[in-house]
Amino acid sequence: MHLKGIEEELHRDLSEVKSLSDLQQVKAKYLGKKGLITQAVAGIKDLPPEERREYGSRVNRLKEYAEQLINQKEEELNREDIQRQLSQEWLDLSIPLEPLQGTHHPITQTLRRIKNIFVSMGFSIMEGPEVELEEYNFDMLNIPKDHPARDMQDTFYVNKKGYLLRTHTSPVQIRTMLSYKPPIYMVAPGRVYRRDDDPTHSPMFHQVEGLVVDTEVGFGHMKYTIETFLKEFFEVDVPVRFRASYFPFTEPSAEVDIGCVICRGEGCRVCKQTGWLEVMGCGMVHPVVLENCGIDPEFYRGFAFGMGVERLAMLYFGIDNIKLFFENHMRFLRQF
Repeated sequence: MHLKGIEEELHRDLSEVKSLSDLQQVKAKYLGKKGLITQAVAGIKDLPPEERREYGSRVNRLKEYAEQLINQKEEELNREDIQRQLSQEWLDLSIPLEPLQGTHHPITQTLRRIKNIFVSMGFSIMEGPEVELEEYNFDMLNIPKDHPARDMQDTFYVNKKGYLLRTHTSPVQIRTMLSYKPPIYMVAPGRVYRRDDDPTHSPMFHQVEGLVVDTEVGFGHMKYTIETFLKEFFEVDVPVRFRASYFPFTEPSAEVDIGCVICRGEGCRVCKQTGWLEVMGCGMVHPVVLENCGIDPEFYRGFAFGMGVERLAMLYFGIDNIKLFFENHMRFLRQF
C-alpha cells in the first residue's frame, strides 16, 4: 500500500476508536510486528539504493506521526474515562454520615464506670508509668527484699537496673504522696503485669487502687467508702464483709467479699458453694509507707484499697473466662 494511503486509513481507523481496547487493535494494525508501517520499514531493503534514502525518510516520518496520533488518542480516552468515573462516583461531603455502630470494650466500660463512681465521691484520677522502678513498686511500699512477689516467676523485670513492669498501680500512690501534700483522695486505674495465665488470670490485666491520706480518717471511713462503691457498682444493696488479712503496705489489712451476685448467696460453682466472692483488698496505710513519702504518720493517717477490673467486669457481666476479654471475638463483643 502507498504511504499516503496508509496515513489516510490510519485517520479513518482512529476516528472510529471508542475505547482503549479499540485503540490497541489499531496500534497493532499499524505498528505491530506485522503492522502496515512495520512492513513498510522492512521493505526499505528491497528498494534500489538510489530510492532508499528518500523512501526511508518518509516511512520514519509516518511511523513517528502514527505514534504521536495513537498516544494523543490514548490520553484523550484516559481523560474521558476519568471524567466518566468522577461523574458516576462523586461524593457529596455535605450529606450527614450515618452514626457509627461501634461501642466500647467491656473492660473500658467497666473502667469508666469505676472512675465515674469515685469521681462522684470526690476522688481524683491519677496515672503513672507502666515501666516502673523497683524502688516505687516494692521498696517504698514496705515490701521486704525476700518477699515472694519480687521473684522472677511473679514479676516481669525489664533489666538489672531496677526497672520492671509494674505489678500493681500502688506505685502511683507513692508518686502522688511524693508530689502532693495531704489531704489526698485519689484512685489510680491502669494496666499491670504478672506471670499469671489461666481462665481467671491474665499476664496483663487492669487494676484500680485508691488512696486517702488526711488527718481524721479511720477504718470506719474506709469501710463506708468501699461499701458505698460496691453498692453503686453492682446497682444492688449487695452484702459486704471484711476478713482480716496481711499486706506489707497496710496495717491492719483486710480482704473484701461480697454476696455472690450469681446465686444471690445460695451457693454455686462460681463462689464454690460459699455464697461469697472476694473482690478487693484494703487496709490502713502502714506508717512506714507514709514516712518513706515524707508524710508525718503522727499527724496524718490513710487507707488504701485495690481491685482487679477484669474481676469486677466478670461478675458484673456474668462472664466465667477472663480470656474472652482479650480474644476480641465479634460474637462476644457485640453483646456489649
